[in-house]
Amino acid sequence: MKLDELFEKRLLRKIPKDALKSKKSLEISKKYLEDSKKLVTTGGFNFVILAAYTSMFHAARAILYRDGIQEKSHFAVFAYLKEKYLTQIGNELLFEFNNAREQRHEGLYGLEYEFKEEDVKHIIELAEKFYKKIKTLLS
Repeated sequence: MKLDELFEKRLLRKIPKDALKSKKSLEISKKYLEDSKKLVTTGGFNFVILAAYTSMFHAARAILYRDGIQEKSHFAVFAYLKEKYLTQIGNELLFEFNNAREQRHEGLYGLEYEFKEEDVKHIIELAEKFYKKIKTLLS
């Protein structure tokens, strides 16, 4: 789906640029990243996936708030970043962000999927890279 369609469907909408919300969203991202690392020790791998993805989602929202965009869809966040920040973030990291979005969806709504230790280690590393990349872009 193209950005024009996402705006037409109001899955993305323009709002005033908000540096404070951007900063706060990045702080929330950092907190969820730290939480995901702590959760690994409990063996609750589904919660690790959720926390790590949520970290990435809030980091991405920080960019949107800075740009004056409000999202109403997780996919729309990915589509916006892909359209506007592909070069700065990189195709591989954006692909991994989208994959994490799908894992999060499966973890929340799926009936049979179970995450393994290697899944959670990978997503935590990914969330860390994503957070650092977005923080650098916002600097």
